[in-house]
Amino acid sequence: MTSWQDRNITVAGLGVSGISAARALAGLGAVVTVVDGGDSEGHRARAAELEAEAKGVSVRLGDAETLPEGTELVVTSPGWKPDSPLFLAAAEAGVDVVGDVEIAWQLRGEGAAPWLAITGTNGKTTTTQMLASILRAAGLKTAAVGNIGTPIIDVVTGDEQYDVLAVELSSYQLHWAPSVRAHSAAVLNLAPDHLDWHGSMEAYAADKGRIYEGNTIACVYNVADPATERLVEEADVEEGCRAIGFTLGAPGPSMLGVVDGILVDRAFVANRQKNAQELAHVDDVNPPAPHNIANALAAAALARAFGVEPRAVRDGLRDFRPDAHRVAFVDEVDGVRYVDDSKATNTHAAEASLAAFEPVVWIAGGLAKGATFDELVQKSAKRLRGVVLMGADRALIAEALARHAPEVPVTDLERTDTGAMLAAVREAARLAEPGDTVLLAPACASMDMFANYNKRGDAFADAVRELASGSAADTA
Repeated sequence: MTSWQDRNITVAGLGVSGISAARALAGLGAVVTVVDGGDSEGHRARAAELEAEAKGVSVRLGDAETLPEGTELVVTSPGWKPDSPLFLAAAEAGVDVVGDVEIAWQLRGEGAAPWLAITGTNGKTTTTQMLASILRAAGLKTAAVGNIGTPIIDVVTGDEQYDVLAVELSSYQLHWAPSVRAHSAAVLNLAPDHLDWHGSMEAYAADKGRIYEGNTIACVYNVADPATERLVEEADVEEGCRAIGFTLGAPGPSMLGVVDGILVDRAFVANRQKNAQELAHVDDVNPPAPHNIANALAAAALARAFGVEPRAVRDGLRDFRPDAHRVAFVDEVDGVRYVDDSKATNTHAAEASLAAFEPVVWIAGGLAKGATFDELVQKSAKRLRGVVLMGADRALIAEALARHAPEVPVTDLERTDTGAMLAAVREAARLAEPGDTVLLAPACASMDMFANYNKRGDAFADAVRELASGSAADTA
């Protein structure tokens, strides 16, 4: 076990995960310096609070580039780019950089709960929460952690004892977690995302694939996405670890899939060449959109790999309720449904969301993060009644629509203030007909106009409520 006593550790970032790492490592005797480029009143308040409550922690604000003298290890918060000056300085000094997930893995005690890990471009949070719901239905003590919920370091070092953890891991976290070894893991899908951070699709996929390294029981992949299966083939796993596929079609041996509206298991059953085990009905999945059924199959595969009985899979899926801003029904106004999928922050997620509805008036736009939109528009054009575009990179979507769906009416909103959402909803209502769905599935990040995708979704819901009340005012 690693000794942390008197080790000089630099923690990058005074956010939730950075504070969690600093507290835990200082509690083990490390000398911790937290660095953050911010120097606002809020930063100073958090710094003072941390220094007061955690002996051995000091905070340096306003300079996140200079490596503190004597640093022996750097612990980064998710999202800090590998080419950040602090990390380049660490590399030059021969100092390792790891993430909070790596520290959590190293801090686990004897008999620690195994990890069932999930990554993918889209669906990670939903699938992780589905998995936790299934595990709870099986009577197991669990928590959904990692990229969601309570900081994972707090969970593994806390007094609470767990049977198993459902762990969502982002590509950022996996990049900085070289020694994590899950019981079983799933890659849900792969599509271009965060390429500005990773540098290339190949580097992004390689970081996602780290989740399979050292798996002991099962590597779960998406049959419809061959790139996920290739990651399994390339992974160095423990002897006896199995490749388990999931598909929206009829499954072959060692797969989970769907037959006549029933989720079935042909992986964790006796004589899987001939037999299948019923797990749940598609109507047990909320909402029963195709992409969400795929999420449910992946969660079920991980649960079954851990030995969970079929009834618990069904009960856990029935109990599960998705978070806000994930294909969430807001209201119906004049026969038109309004659905909030603000979490669809890339083209792959937006494609899945658009596939669940027809006809659609689509509200899209924001920060493209290097994405292109031709394939998304080509696949979705036949579903579109109209499109309302907003945000910094809306022109990229407009150009794709002009190339591949020139007959679809498009409204371009030049406003980039948060009040533009009300104008977008009113324009979408004008384009929609009874029976249509107005869908917020931006295919872009939110930070050009909103603090996060939650705030964007809240603005959409508020605008729909104003529309429903008949009191929406023309603020243009």
